[in-house]
Amino acid sequence: MQLFIGITGWICDERRGAHLLPLMRSIPSQQLLLETDAPYLMPRDLDPMPASRRNESAYLPHIAATVARARGESLAKLAQDTTANARRLFRLPTND
Repeated sequence: MQLFIGITGWICDERRGAHLLPLMRSIPSQQLLLETDAPYLMPRDLDPMPASRRNESAYLPHIAATVARARGESLAKLAQDTTANARRLFRLPTND
């Protein structure tokens, strides 16, 4: 079906997102997206935890690092793949 699968900060929740970690290797790299779901679902494992408890796009690298570890790949590769996917999905220009 060529659908995209978006992963949010939920994956960083040790209680509710732990079951997602082993599934990360099953998602084809060309169909993976990362999301913040801001202002909700802030990654629970942020340290220090922001006082505002408001999710922000600035936490996307934290989510990306968690997904990269779960997939057994570098953060740079994950960032490259998911950025290319977002550009393809939203028809954004490339920086060539």
